[in-house]
Amino acid sequence: MGNCLNFELIHPNNNKAVLLFHGMTGSPFELKKFGQHLYLHGFDVYADCLPGHGDDFNNIQTVTYNDWLAFAYQKFEELNFKYDEIYVGGLCLGALLALAIAEKYQHCIQGILSLSTTLFLDGTRMPWYTFLIPIGFSTITRFFYTYPEGEPYGIKNEKTRYIIKKLLEKHHVGLDNYPMSCIYELNRLSKIIQKNLEKIFAPILIIHSTEDDLTSPQSAFKVYNEISSADKSLILLENSYHMILYDNEKKFVFQACTDFINKYTKTKEKLLC
Repeated sequence: MGNCLNFELIHPNNNKAVLLFHGMTGSPFELKKFGQHLYLHGFDVYADCLPGHGDDFNNIQTVTYNDWLAFAYQKFEELNFKYDEIYVGGLCLGALLALAIAEKYQHCIQGILSLSTTLFLDGTRMPWYTFLIPIGFSTITRFFYTYPEGEPYGIKNEKTRYIIKKLLEKHHVGLDNYPMSCIYELNRLSKIIQKNLEKIFAPILIIHSTEDDLTSPQSAFKVYNEISSADKSLILLENSYHMILYDNEKKFVFQACTDFINKYTKTKEKLLC
């Protein structure tokens, strides 16, 4: 995957930025078209490869949720020195990291984009033996077992699914399996996020598919019901799977996110953190 397809889209003398995080075993590739859309609407956009993701499969088997958190916090703090307005967002695991930033920095961000939020691995694609995974968590097994990625690759649109399948086979855009060790760390991060949802006060847009094959809408409902945000919106999609930024309703998702964050771009003073 080379440099893991990191990207920065920057306007000269801009004061508003969106910090995006990709999903588990994925890469910034899955955020690129969305990022370009936000850039064309006047936002600087940043997306970098999460720790453990990249060229070497072995790296993801040694990463911990603390590595992800430290990375996310550092990226936010770097942008906080440069911009008056910062929005955070992500897909899947990336949504959890956006929520973690919102929990830690509370009133310091303008808004949150929580897409296909993955608190629970309870989607339609998960195998019948998923309930056994917590048993594997507690043993050394988690460092040796991987759950293979397969059809439908989180995408309902057949043409797009075929393209992504071919790219995954060549490891150009992400890994084609989920190491149990990585699932274990996501589960640990999820528990921390759930305990602190009430600490989130920033405006938030939550978008989730009713047919998400990795994580059911239960995750989205939990976030919506337990956060303290006065301004919160939940949109359920009816014609997409997990990868909503590449599926049938992507244009709608792009526009909904743009409309949401545009509501908060008239801030006159920088938020103090």
